[in-house]
Amino acid sequence: MTASLTPPNVILLDWHGTLVDTHDAMFSAMEDMLPQLEELDLVSSLLGEDECNSAEDAKLVRYIRLFRRLHPRILAERRVSRTDIFNAIFGDNRDAKAKAHQCYNACYRKYFGQVKPLQDGIYQYLTSLKTLGIRLGVATNRNREFLEKELSIVDGGRWVGLFDVTICAGDVTEYKPDPEILLLSLAELAEAPGGASWYIGDSYVDMVTGRNAGVTRVFFNGGQVEDEWLNRTFAAYPDATPDAVINDFEGLMNLLERIQRKMPSAFHLPVAEVRPPAFAGPQAPPERVEPDWHPAVAELTPPTLILFDWHATLVDTLDAMYHAVDDMLPEFQQLGLMDKLIPPEHSRSPEDARLVEYVRAYAQLHPKVKADRKISRTDIFEVLFGDNQQAKQQAHKVFNHHYRKHYGNVAPFEPRVKELLVALRGLGLKTGVITNRDREFFEHELAAVDGVGWTDLFDTQVCGDDTPQRKPHPDQLFQAASELKAAPGPDVWYVGDSTTDVIAAKRAGMTAVFFNGALWDLPWLHRIFPGTERHPFQPDVVVNDFSEFWALVLTCLHLRK
Repeated sequence: MTASLTPPNVILLDWHGTLVDTHDAMFSAMEDMLPQLEELDLVSSLLGEDECNSAEDAKLVRYIRLFRRLHPRILAERRVSRTDIFNAIFGDNRDAKAKAHQCYNACYRKYFGQVKPLQDGIYQYLTSLKTLGIRLGVATNRNREFLEKELSIVDGGRWVGLFDVTICAGDVTEYKPDPEILLLSLAELAEAPGGASWYIGDSYVDMVTGRNAGVTRVFFNGGQVEDEWLNRTFAAYPDATPDAVINDFEGLMNLLERIQRKMPSAFHLPVAEVRPPAFAGPQAPPERVEPDWHPAVAELTPPTLILFDWHATLVDTLDAMYHAVDDMLPEFQQLGLMDKLIPPEHSRSPEDARLVEYVRAYAQLHPKVKADRKISRTDIFEVLFGDNQQAKQQAHKVFNHHYRKHYGNVAPFEPRVKELLVALRGLGLKTGVITNRDREFFEHELAAVDGVGWTDLFDTQVCGDDTPQRKPHPDQLFQAASELKAAPGPDVWYVGDSTTDVIAAKRAGMTAVFFNGALWDLPWLHRIFPGTERHPFQPDVVVNDFSEFWALVLTCLHLRK
């Protein structure tokens, strides 16, 4: 790659993820900002999954639409910036991105100042570049108030004076990937765009920005991603293909030294004489422990009947559900339900105990539960009331009263859920829905989903008010099996997203398929399914999405043949 590179007169650098690590502040601000998408009227501006540039972007859009949070893999890998995220979820919608950036900046104001060099030795490397006669600049989507504060404190403040120019988001009219931020930087230095002007950044957005500005693009692999990831990313974004890739600033010095071997007069001094002793590069983030609860497929009985949970498995009704829970909890005291909350020592986990105590003290959900949006009202009632069936029935009744004000908006949990249901029936399998939703709500949602309804896709539907007891009691599953003349057993699969669904399936003697749409990691799965004497029930298998579920079904049916 060095053969075609022009020696740089100017090197412009991105800030976050290239020169400094501000991940803690950035992700804290993002986690504050994303729950505000609804009030910002930005949910409708999210790209459709079929409009996304890659499968990873589609999963990110889905996760944010459902849970108003960043995808757990992004939080674990800490490799993308807020600009990357906004470009992935809003595409070319500049108005939406501008509104999102504005909200982000307001949130970031609470956290900025948490800044450190991305790797050791950056001051020495930058000083060496200056000694070689290369002018330096920072071109960043960060606001100037944030950049100047961070520049003044990072590495003891000794980077101040190293940069010949700094251009921030407030200095231009458009954010990256618009080239204005680079073009203005070069204009300030009286340098023309071209091969002798380099831009070093850690994201595909930086590479697109460099291409748009007509400068040399160097991808800084600060996240230490593997070659396979890089190849996949740049295959998805061919316009972002870099001219060179470096893993650290030592790699940058190696790149310049190789250029000088071909062009001895490229710099004021020999690179080998001015480069500092080698410093270790950025460390890769710890790997996320992915969910893996898959027993050998041969141990699963192939299905003849597949029953599905409704909310957060087949469809998304999260907004209406959480609004109704918010409305009902303040009424617990006057309804006598506060006195029926379980003692903390009977809770399944410390997190459950804290939720009970929070509801007891404040008559509302803990902010983290509301931010996560990952558990259903049935799971909430299980946490609050345990085995007290009377209290849970009363809570469901109050919930339904408030849900009546909010229900109606329903969308497939994933884009191709209907195709999956049609395909399962094409395999000769019977299908059904088991939901704690009352029939009045379920039938409306079933007829409205996808704009055309799914009323003809199920052989049975059993709702919360169709049986004396709701999940996690197995009554509903038994009734569904009875209606289809199927004996309860492991060839009847129940697919659901909650501990309640798993408990109901295991009590019914059926195969429990946990649909991990919330993407809990493996340690968390062990916490919610501890396998203790008090909480013995665990899923037979875990799937993270319907493509995994489809593959599982096909594999099991193949083994049966």
